[in-house]
Parts: sequence; structure tokens; C-alpha cells
Amino acid sequence: MKGPGLFVAQFIGAQAPFNTLSGLARWAGGLGYRALQLPTHLDHIFNLAQAASSQDYCDAVRGTLAEHGLVISELSTHIQGQCVAVHPAYDLLFNRFAPLSVRDCASSRTQWAVTQLGLAAQASARLGLKAHATFSGALAWPYLYPWPPRDNGLIDLAFSELAARWQPIVTAFEAVGVDLCFELHPGEDLHDGTSFERFAGLLGNPPRCAILYDPSHMLLQQMDYLSFIDLYHDRIGAFHVKDAEFHPTGRQGVYGGFADWRDRAGRFRSPGDGHIDFNGVFSRLTQYGYEGWAVLEWECCLKSATQGAREGASFIQRHMIEMTQQSFDDFAASPLSTQERQHCLGLSGTDNIP
Repeated sequence: MKGPGLFVAQFIGAQAPFNTLSGLARWAGGLGYRALQLPTHLDHIFNLAQAASSQDYCDAVRGTLAEHGLVISELSTHIQGQCVAVHPAYDLLFNRFAPLSVRDCASSRTQWAVTQLGLAAQASARLGLKAHATFSGALAWPYLYPWPPRDNGLIDLAFSELAARWQPIVTAFEAVGVDLCFELHPGEDLHDGTSFERFAGLLGNPPRCAILYDPSHMLLQQMDYLSFIDLYHDRIGAFHVKDAEFHPTGRQGVYGGFADWRDRAGRFRSPGDGHIDFNGVFSRLTQYGYEGWAVLEWECCLKSATQGAREGASFIQRHMIEMTQQSFDDFAASPLSTQERQHCLGLSGTDNIP
């Protein structure tokens, strides 16, 4: 595992150092981060179209980060991926994610998003990246709770359509050898293991169809986020280090009663301030040979972004595990001959050891 990395989407702002890539790199490098996960919807930070077509631009971006001891962990198309599939109930809300030229036309917005993901595949390849982070979008999400009783064919159609829209995108990432990692997130049709399996199965289970593992979203769904690693470790291509806590009450539980984030039973916290067993998470990922980045994502409902970032690098570093290359009892090992092994098991036919 590599780290610490930082997803900078939540830190970009109008004031220096957060308004340029070089400023962000200088700031993050000074905090001890070794990689940045870069959003791709803001051209003044990272120009996706230019990166897809120009090796010189990609080399310049890498050079800017290298000046501060940083590399790119992954590119992110969470915004564009969301727009690949938008249920009509969310049209107005997600219109703001797309350029003015395709707003108010669902088919144009979808085609723009698909094109953006294709550019992300090319840019990732030019940058020599191994993984990419994104959202799936959602057509079935409004029907999550099965009341009123839903028609099973409705969900089948939603996932078939979702898979059809992502098929050319997955193929593009397969072609360049980059894992397309879906963040399993409530609000997306891919929000847990079952929904991911359904989607991947419709695509034929391509090996580059992967998962961005974020245990905070699983805790808030009351999933076993450690067993998730046991089940899907071979699909995990990216990792967000984000904490959460869950305190059910007599008034609310998983669904939160439409309360604001601070007043919900489940809420996001900075790493170490919530309920996630990060010792267990890092141990499981190390055990299964995860070779990607551990990337901090700040979304705490209490702690400021700057404090979360300051504390996050050292938090991740403390949890990194250098995989042992020997057994703890190797010093006492005593190799046996074949005859000695037989003797130990009473199979030698003699009490005398030659």
C-alpha cells in the first residue's frame, strides 16, 4: 500500500493556495502527503481534454507535483460519472454538474458525461496511472425502499440501461489497462456489494470493473465493512480513508429523518474521530496485498477541512503496515528430514531415528 494521499476536491477554493494546482501541491506536500487525487471537472486545476491529447501537458502536471514531492494517485470523475445516469427526479439538481451547453437535455448531458469518461481513460494512460475514481450515477435509486411494491422488471431495466451506458466506458478503460473504480455510495445505483455484483455481471465481469473502497458509506448502511474486504479484495482498486459514526436513537436510524448532517444518527467524521476500525481496515487490505493508495477524503460534519487535512497525513502514516517477509517464529524453526517427519507422526515403523 502507498500513502498518504489526499483527495483535493473539497479543498479547492477561490483563495490561494487553494485556487491553483501548484498552490494545492505546495500546501499538501508541506503537510506530509505524497500523492493527490485530482478532480477533473475544473479546468483551472486540471484540464481533462488537454491531458487526454497532450503528453507535454501531462508531463508538466507531473512536474508541478514532483516539485513538492508528490505524484497523482488517481484522477476522479465523480461529477461526470454521476451524469452518466440521472433519474428525472434529480434532473434539476444535477444540471449544475454539467456545462451550460448540455443542461436541460438529458441525452446531451449523458453523452457529454460518457465522452468525459473516455477522455479520463486516455489521460490516465498518459499519466501512467493504474486506477481511476468515479460514481456510477443512478436510475433505480428512487425505488430503493420497496414501497410502494416495486415491479422487479423496473429494477432489471434500470440496471440493464446503466450497464449499457457504461459498457463503452469500461471497454475504454480495459483498452488502456486502468482500473475503473466505482465508489459505492448511497445515492448511486452502485452502493453496496449486491448492486455492484449485479452491474458487473451484466457487463460480463470485466477485470477492470473495480471498486473504490470507502468504509464510511458502509458503516452508515450498517454493513460489515471488514468482511466486505474479504469478499471483494480482488476488486478493490482504490481506497478513501474517511471515518463515520452511527448513533441510532428512538427518533431516527439509518435514514436520518431528513435531518441535517450534524443531527443525523449517522454522520461523517475525520479519520480517528468516528467508529471505523482503521487498524482492521489497513490490516485486511495489507493481508490481501492491496497495492494502491490510501487517500484521505475530508467530509467531517464538525472538524474543519484544514484541521482534517493537517491531521490526516500522520493518521494514514501511522496505520500503514510494512508487510513482514518472515514468520515471527522463524528463529525457532527446525527443518526435518522425511524420515524425521515420519517418526514424529508414528509412521516410520521404528523407534530409531537414523
